[in-house]
Amino acid sequence: MAAAITFDLRALLDGVEAAPPMGGVEALASELAAKVGASEVSFLIADLLGGSLVRLARAQPPGHPPASRAAPGAVAAGGTPAGAALRTQQVQIEAAEAAAGEDPEQVRVFAPVTARGEAVGVLELLLAGPPDEVQLAYLGEAAHALAYVVIADRRYTDLYEWGQRSVPLSLQAEIQRRLLPGSYTCEAGRFTLAGWQVPAHDAGGDTFDFALDQDTLHLSITDAVGHGVVSALLATLVVSSLRNSRRARTSVLEQAQRAAADLAAHATPEQYVTGQLVRVDMATGTCQVVNAGHVAPLLVRDGQVTDVVLDADPPFGLLPGSAYRSQTFRLQAGDRLVLLTDGMLEREAAGADVRGVLRQVVDQHPREVVQVLTRAVLAATEDQLRDDATVMVVDWYGGPEAPRTATAGATRDRAST
Repeated sequence: MAAAITFDLRALLDGVEAAPPMGGVEALASELAAKVGASEVSFLIADLLGGSLVRLARAQPPGHPPASRAAPGAVAAGGTPAGAALRTQQVQIEAAEAAAGEDPEQVRVFAPVTARGEAVGVLELLLAGPPDEVQLAYLGEAAHALAYVVIADRRYTDLYEWGQRSVPLSLQAEIQRRLLPGSYTCEAGRFTLAGWQVPAHDAGGDTFDFALDQDTLHLSITDAVGHGVVSALLATLVVSSLRNSRRARTSVLEQAQRAAADLAAHATPEQYVTGQLVRVDMATGTCQVVNAGHVAPLLVRDGQVTDVVLDADPPFGLLPGSAYRSQTFRLQAGDRLVLLTDGMLEREAAGADVRGVLRQVVDQHPREVVQVLTRAVLAATEDQLRDDATVMVVDWYGGPEAPRTATAGATRDRAST
């Protein structure tokens, strides 16, 4: 029977605190070397487009010689063990290519680095031989801890941001990115959600946002008119207004009215923003919605995709003094709610057949669904987006609050029950 391995979180955190913000992988390498004999440790971070994993750091624990082979800068997310670990949230193992003088039994282990459903990247280790079940469990815990290390440390350094940028961002795309939530995925007892955005070449003003409090899930999706920096600044104005009102604990109706007033006060008459604000009662699944001239949400229920029928009020800022209405609908356990912008549906993007794709991915995690949808739009437009493509997917489980049973930072909760 394999000897027990104790994951010493305190020792790891002490090592991380002692290291500079970009030294988390090195601190973890020392811990792993002592416990599982890893001779190489790498952290691969998921890039902004979701198509590859970028090798951000590679370390040899103390006492090990430098790596004999240079590691590639990026690994494809599709068709590789690293990509499979990220996609399935399961540890993957493959035989390592041995150079002259190296142990032919070596294996590479890929463990998902994930916290509350946010797939940050993958931890890669070179081991002398296949790990046993105890070691695998330990590596899962270590990768989970690394997710929190990265999430904390990225506040202090651009290192992780550099790794994610497989393509350069324009000024407007930079502004737009700052408006998105700190995490694009959230798993909780009653729901799982994920959002994704692919900016057009001349980025528009799409945003999505969410926040959770004791009894309410807040969702928003917006689309500022036009493209370029002016559109990004419009998006900044409306998102800042919405967050300010939400954090003041106002109703969804008052949030909409304040956003419209703020745009009317600070934008020109031809500048406006469409959007939807959704407030979900966590106890009942009842949704209060303001629809400011935005495309209808989609509802996936029992494998069928339908529009959520909403009356449209004017976009924010278009008609100063306009009144907004709070409309309601109710989610049922097993429902999937999809909020999206017109860049997912119009012009060449219409060839993506979003509704057809949604019918094909009913069993996939929202984190994967948003990726599949945006990839379909990119394929339909031949990677030449004329408008931002933005989507947010919410899987609603309902029922009483239930604890998550996460062993590696991610779980489907009750999606498969």
